[in-house]
Amino acid sequence: MTSTRNSRWKTAIAPMMDWTDRHCRYFHRLLSRNTLLYTEMVTTGALRHGDTQRHLRFNAEEHPVALQLGGSDAADLAHGAKLGEQWGYNEINLNCGCPSDRVQRGAFGACLMNEPQTVADGVKAMMDVVSIPVTVKHRIGIDRIESYDFVRDFVGTVSDAGCKVFVVHARNAWLDGLSPKENREIPPLRYELGYQLKKDFPNLVIVINGGITTNVQMAEHLQHVDGVMLGREAYYRPWLMTTWDAEFYNDPHETLSREAVEEAMVAYMERAYAEDGCPWYPIARHMLGLFHGQRGARLWRQTWSNHKLKPLPPREVLKLARVALALGAEKPVDAL
Repeated sequence: MTSTRNSRWKTAIAPMMDWTDRHCRYFHRLLSRNTLLYTEMVTTGALRHGDTQRHLRFNAEEHPVALQLGGSDAADLAHGAKLGEQWGYNEINLNCGCPSDRVQRGAFGACLMNEPQTVADGVKAMMDVVSIPVTVKHRIGIDRIESYDFVRDFVGTVSDAGCKVFVVHARNAWLDGLSPKENREIPPLRYELGYQLKKDFPNLVIVINGGITTNVQMAEHLQHVDGVMLGREAYYRPWLMTTWDAEFYNDPHETLSREAVEEAMVAYMERAYAEDGCPWYPIARHMLGLFHGQRGARLWRQTWSNHKLKPLPPREVLKLARVALALGAEKPVDAL
């Protein structure tokens, strides 16, 4: 077992574009009070020229929460990091793993792994202006570069600049020929490279990411590294998160029922509408996996995603969803 059992990075939810917005993170915090939550990637250009509040606003209940930045210019990264600390984030994370064409055109994301000194300069610039941790999320290689030396040297150069936490997506990023979705599935997983990084850099915090779906797998990884990060599996099966506080943090506490979580989200929907006119349906989309695996889940999910119900207040939709859940639970399994 690694020496950092109580690391704040022991369990984390990955930054996912268009998914891990503040509403999603509020929902996830209802399920685990210890798991570290990450924002979607926010580009430094958006913070320089866009609506800062729209990009950085979050709910106090989300803590601990990390802001992920996308960019390569040291001055712009420092500006974004300073804003993130001012807004109250617990960590600034630099994206060195996204393979999308848009990110490549901006010369950041996964292609930064080819420029470790640029990353080191950006990390140093951010660390100079904030007192919260500055971390890096990266891949194990680029395109067909499969040598461990490549990722080892990248981590070595960036850690020399002061970075102490590395989130390792244990796949290569193929910058040409694969979509972002395919980049999450086709390049083979090689967790052993993340394990080797921990052996070679024992004083760094190494978090493993990619293809992890069960608590058993999480526990196995934690025998070798300091933390595990899940993405889409936790999004589609969020109830998995309710087991993590007791299992990985020795923090047993009474867990809300699924129905109580749904009630809490309806109260949040009402609050969001009162605060800034946000309708309920962009919030509800994040909780559609709440009853995953339960009888009646399909009809319940269909109710909350029914566009015809958008004019109704969320508490009315809740009543309809509860009826659908009960009806679905009464049907024979082969009719669901």
